[in-house]
Amino acid sequence: MNNLTGLNINKAKSMFITGLLTVASCSVVLGEGKPHILYINADDLGIMDVGYNNPQYNTPHLDQLAKEGMTFSNAYAPAANCAPSRACVHSGQWSARHGVYTVGSSERGRSKTRKIIPVENKVLLPEGVLTMAQALKAGGYTTIHLGKYHIGKDPLTQGYDVNIGGDTAGGPSGGGYFSPWQGGAMKPFSDLYPKGTHRMDVFADQAIKFIDNHKGKPMFIHLSPYSVHTGLEAVPEFIGKYKDKDINGKYASMVEKFDQGVGKVLKHLDASGFKENTLVIFSSDNGGIRAISTQAPYRAGKGSYYEGGVREPMLMRWPEKIKAGSSCDTPVCSIDFFPTFLSVAGIEKPKNSLLDGVDLTPLMFQSGNIAGRALYWHFPIYLQAYSQELDDGRDPLFRTRPGSAMRFGKWKLHEYFEDGGIELYDLENDKGERKNLARSMPEKAKELKAMLDQWRAEIKAPVPSEKNPDYAPDIKYE
Repeated sequence: MNNLTGLNINKAKSMFITGLLTVASCSVVLGEGKPHILYINADDLGIMDVGYNNPQYNTPHLDQLAKEGMTFSNAYAPAANCAPSRACVHSGQWSARHGVYTVGSSERGRSKTRKIIPVENKVLLPEGVLTMAQALKAGGYTTIHLGKYHIGKDPLTQGYDVNIGGDTAGGPSGGGYFSPWQGGAMKPFSDLYPKGTHRMDVFADQAIKFIDNHKGKPMFIHLSPYSVHTGLEAVPEFIGKYKDKDINGKYASMVEKFDQGVGKVLKHLDASGFKENTLVIFSSDNGGIRAISTQAPYRAGKGSYYEGGVREPMLMRWPEKIKAGSSCDTPVCSIDFFPTFLSVAGIEKPKNSLLDGVDLTPLMFQSGNIAGRALYWHFPIYLQAYSQELDDGRDPLFRTRPGSAMRFGKWKLHEYFEDGGIELYDLENDKGERKNLARSMPEKAKELKAMLDQWRAEIKAPVPSEKNPDYAPDIKYE
C-alpha cells in the first residue's frame, strides 16, 4: 500500500478536497495489474433505444459489448434528467445530499399550475464534494473527460487531467453536432477538424490519442458525448436506413452514430492490447424522451420517475473477470459506479467521504450478492411536460411534480407532496406501472412508505410544503 498525502488537486478552487484526501490517507494498490476504466455515458438514451433490447435500432458495437460482457436488466439512473443524474454519479451521493435536482430552476412550468413552492435547485455540483475522478486521480490514474460535463464549469478543477469539450452546457451548444462550432468548449476543435465533422468523431479521435499517449499509467476515460440529446440532427450516412421503420429516423441515425463512435474507441483500445485489463461500463444518464422514442413496455420517459424515465441500459465488460454473455437481474444504479471503480482500482474509500452506492463487483464477477436494499429517488421540484399527449405521466402538465419514489424488490412506490398521493406497483407483473395497488394492498404501501420516510430523515431530504400563492386550481389550460 502506498500512502498518498498532501495532494494538490487544484490550488485555486479545491483546497477543501486536498485537505479531505490528506486526512483520508487514501491508500492504493499501484502496479501493472491496476485496470484501465472506460466509462461510456450516453445522454438521454432510453432503455429501449439500443439494438439488444429493440432491433429497430442499429447498435452493432453495443450489441457486441453485450455479448462479450454482462447485461444488467434492472439498471437505474439516480435521477430522471441529466444534471442531477450526473451529479449523483460523479459524487456517489443521492441528490438530497448535494442539492442538484434538475437543470436550471426548480420552478418549471406555469406558476398557476404549481400548488407548492419547490425546493431551490443547485445548478452545479458544490465545490468540496469529492468526485470519482478526483479519487481515481489521487489513486494513480490519468484521467480524461470527453463531451458533456454539465455539473461544473471546468472538469479540470474536479479531477480530470484532460478536458475535451466539457463545460456547463447541457446540450450540444455552439453550433449543434456538426463543426464548425461558434462558441463553447468545442470551438477550439473547429480549426482541427474538417467542416461537417460530427462531435462523436472528435471525441472518439481524442480518446484514441489519449490512449496512445498514456500507455504507462492506468487510465480513467469518461466518454460522455452529447449524443443523443436534442436538438435532433440527422446523420446523413445513416438516416436512409430508417425511412421505412416505425421510429424517428433522425433520432435513430444519432443513436447509430453514437454506437459507431463507441466502436472506434473499443476497437483501438482492444488493438492496443488493453482489452484484457480494461473495465468497460456503458450506461445512460436517464430515460429517453418518450415524445421522440417510446419506452414501451415501460411508462413515460425522461423527467418522469416512472420506469421509462429512470430505467437505463447498462453493460459491463472485463474479459476473464466478467463472464461473456452473462446477465444480472439484481436492481442496480449508476450511483454504484463510484464505489465500484474504487474497488476494481484497489483504492480505499477516502475517510470522511460519504458514498450512497455499493460495490457491484460481487455481481459482476458472479462471486456473491449485494445486501438487499432499496433504491430511492427524491425530486422536490417541478419539471414541465414535453408533450401533453405523449409524455404518459401522472398528469398532462408535468413530467415530474414534487415527490419521492423507491424500488424495493419487485415493488415500486411513488409519493407526491402536493396531494399526498401514493402509488404502488408490482413490477414483476406490471412493468408498465398501470395498476395502482395502494388501496388494495394498504399494508405493503404502509411498509414501503415507512422505509421511504426513514430514508428521507436519514439523508435530511427537504420536503416542500409551503403553498404557492399563485396557484389557481380552477383555471382552464390549453
